[in-house]
Amino acid sequence: MQVSHLPDAPPNNWVDASAPVWSRPYLRLGRFDRPIGAWLLALPCWMGLALGRVGLGFGLEELLLIALFGVGALAMRGAGCAYNDIVDRDLDKKIARTAGRPVASGQISVKAAWRFTLGLCLIGLLVLLALPQPARIAALFSIPLVAIYPFMKRITWWPQVFLGLAFGFGVLVAGPAAEWRLDYWTACLYGAMIHWIIGYDTIYALQDIEDDAIVGVRSTARRMGASVQKGVAYFYSVAVILAALAPVLKTQEPLAALVVLPFAGHLYWQVKSLKRDDPALALRLFKSNRRAGLLLILGYALLVTLMPPHFQELTRV
Repeated sequence: MQVSHLPDAPPNNWVDASAPVWSRPYLRLGRFDRPIGAWLLALPCWMGLALGRVGLGFGLEELLLIALFGVGALAMRGAGCAYNDIVDRDLDKKIARTAGRPVASGQISVKAAWRFTLGLCLIGLLVLLALPQPARIAALFSIPLVAIYPFMKRITWWPQVFLGLAFGFGVLVAGPAAEWRLDYWTACLYGAMIHWIIGYDTIYALQDIEDDAIVGVRSTARRMGASVQKGVAYFYSVAVILAALAPVLKTQEPLAALVVLPFAGHLYWQVKSLKRDDPALALRLFKSNRRAGLLLILGYALLVTLMPPHFQELTRV
């Protein structure tokens, strides 16, 4: 079955418009026609890096880390999606939105999909080796979370929790990369990311709620039912509270919490706009989380400029 455009990919995306025809199934397999996932994987890394450098400042090394996290997010998000499609190929055939995915539709064989996945993992490994040693060690602990995530929708109503644990893990990698240690603020920001991800992936799951019920796939969107707006509001509220507490723990300045207000306002707008029975709106709101994440990064970066370097970097001397 030849598919020229998948329903959740942006219209006129670069893959469908200009990529070589032979490469398009592989680029779709890695979701390179839908960059929002790579953004959402990179954003926690950049947040952890920005907040970690408060009181330390930015230098050329941090610019390199920003680039490495970006490349790593592209590669590992692509590998994760390909792995997910391999595992879910039988389920994907039964759901309208996913039936055209390359493995489910037979455009790419399972063996070819595995080769593609391993190739992207090799790129991720090269990025990993370029990170500081504490960050490399932290990143290794994310592998089991990535491996088990595709199976969670079959056994629990809360697969979004496992996605939050995996996708938010970049904070625990970027924290040691920024200041060569894990601290209370790192754990706090990781908690914020978990709740934010549960919230936005619940919104994403609203697209498939009817098909998921037919094939038996579980999700927080189905579990919350008519209360999904309240559920998303709860997870977003906890995310905002923890995201505000993290810079307070980092700086010991209560007013530092104010930098999360734009992020909080964006999440409030999402909740107010949410409708359970509007899949197109759910996709738009889900994608808007790139802006939400960038607003939080800008807030943390503002703290870097407002609070000049003053901490002794013993591990870098």
